[in-house]
Amino acid sequence: MARPSQTSAQELEIPAGGVMLPASLWLPSGSRVVVVFVHGSGSSRFSHRNRAVAQELQQAGLGTLLFDLLTAEEGVRDQRDRSLRFDMSLLSDRLVAVLDALGACEPLGSQALGLFGASTGAAAALDAAAHRPDRVGAVVSRGGRPDLVVRSLGDVVCPTLLLVGSHDLDVLELNSWAAQQLQGPHELRVIPGAGHLFEEPGTLDVVAAAARDWFLKYLPITEERHGAVQHDAVNVTQIGRL
Repeated sequence: MARPSQTSAQELEIPAGGVMLPASLWLPSGSRVVVVFVHGSGSSRFSHRNRAVAQELQQAGLGTLLFDLLTAEEGVRDQRDRSLRFDMSLLSDRLVAVLDALGACEPLGSQALGLFGASTGAAAALDAAAHRPDRVGAVVSRGGRPDLVVRSLGDVVCPTLLLVGSHDLDVLELNSWAAQQLQGPHELRVIPGAGHLFEEPGTLDVVAAAARDWFLKYLPITEERHGAVQHDAVNVTQIGRL
């Protein structure tokens, strides 16, 4: 698929619960569909795995937002004592605040968003989907930890794709159970030969292609759904500040 014309990547900060979270927004010209990436434990918006998946989505005409769940100071603290990476209340609240900030920004506000979560970030994505069913149109989980948000799973109604490596046996068991709790369309897909981090050759490519197809199916970017686009760039000052 040909690479679409695009605006340049925009660096911004998004307000979330009294802090400002650094973010990178990439939006192709003519598209107002954005997939928000939610990184896993000890990672950040610079995750090379998430960026590889984001590039695949961008080439398909989907916008992407990668952001940090923790501030720089919190990140240093978490690297030292790991006290925040499993704080699902904090992480989910941060993600919901980001979704609300995007919802207040024209022309993104009227569009359903996609969520791509990895590990603990996938748990936060599922929790946010349960709390913002009108904003989240589809979720893709890579090696997710749904056991961390058990009480929210029954409230997830959007189409959800659970991707798990065949060698990641404990997480596969957790996702098999979680799939039975989801109320909307869902699929559990096992990636042969992959471990938890999808470091094996070719496995991350399979994840990226599966995520692309899932989001294109449930977040169509055609004008019939979204209407003609009048502007090529989102005013990022409506989301946060540079």
